[in-house]
Amino acid sequence: METPNKTSSDQKPNNAEAHIRSAHEILKALQKKLGEHPEIGAAITKLEMALNDLAIQTGGVL
Repeated sequence: METPNKTSSDQKPNNAEAHIRSAHEILKALQKKLGEHPEIGAAITKLEMALNDLAIQTGGVL
């Protein structure tokens, strides 16, 4: 009986992508409440870069 190894590796990028998107939305909402703040802006930028890196690593399969 074969066990699909591909399933577990396919779920990791999707999980990471979902966490990054969630964190991005939370930071955007926080930025709206607090106004412009350089550290929040930097965190949002880093999350966007991480999401782009994941998209490149997975060939856009996210």
